[in-house]
Amino acid sequence: MGKPKDWREVLTVGEAITVDVPASSGNVGPGFDSLGLALGHYDTVEIAVQESGLAFELHGEGSESVPRTEEHLLVRSVRAAWTAAGMVDQPGLAVVARNRIPHGRGMGSSASCAVAGVVAANALLARSARLDDAAILQVCAGMEGHPDNVAPSLYGGLTISWGEPGSWHSAPVAVHDDVVPVVAIPNYEVSTALARSLLPAQVDHRSAAANAGRAALLVEAMTRRPDLLLPATADALHQRFRAPAMPPSAALVATLREQGHAALISGAGPTVLTLAPSAEDAAEVEAAIAEFVAHPDAEREHVTWRVLRLTVPAHGARVVTHPQ
Repeated sequence: MGKPKDWREVLTVGEAITVDVPASSGNVGPGFDSLGLALGHYDTVEIAVQESGLAFELHGEGSESVPRTEEHLLVRSVRAAWTAAGMVDQPGLAVVARNRIPHGRGMGSSASCAVAGVVAANALLARSARLDDAAILQVCAGMEGHPDNVAPSLYGGLTISWGEPGSWHSAPVAVHDDVVPVVAIPNYEVSTALARSLLPAQVDHRSAAANAGRAALLVEAMTRRPDLLLPATADALHQRFRAPAMPPSAALVATLREQGHAALISGAGPTVLTLAPSAEDAAEVEAAIAEFVAHPDAEREHVTWRVLRLTVPAHGARVVTHPQ
């Protein structure tokens, strides 16, 4: 890291940056803890440098419950990036966050927040002090504990991640233009900690081998053969174990897959992500979800769903510099 930097040498009071960062889906079926998919649904964050203190405006998802303090993940991510760049003493911040990515739904809201903070902090630095791409990934993954969701929010497309703390790597892969993600977002949350606690400590070799093959097939399906999305999204490692935490979502996945649609639990859930191989198939997915919602059973009669047809952005977080 070298000699600690005086922040006034590398940051300018009053300079502001806006970052648009996409949502993401982790696991993507068989790609447990390794695959991530960028989703065209965005949070927007504006961060400005000020002499001292913290001014924090927060709008949209989570605005009623998330603290507007130095403990907020966005602020901690900015600070982490500047620390990685060598700054011990740091300036104040003025933050305006517009959250559209739902919290606790398996769409990477915390990862998007971490990416927004790190990318904005880096863009605010003088060019000579900025972190390189590898360092940005390490800081973002360090905030999350893993790169599975931060990578697609950083790079866009489908990402394949591996490594260990401090030495994370990710390879972005361009997704076939015909692939259309459809998300069904329920009005209930499932914590990642709860979902992970339901996983067994060990799985059998048959399940591991099945998932390895399907994960490899999924890369082919996402990049060149969308017609293979249904078999490619079959999973034997995590979704069935997590189903008791989200029965309505598990039921929707089962219903859609029985009808030939490549449905899966997005991340740790409870959002249901369906990867349609065409716009026409996406319309069929939406109709199937509407039919499912129109005939609820007793277990899901109070569940409501927000259905969005999204894109897979080819790029991740983007910054806009504001003239002073």
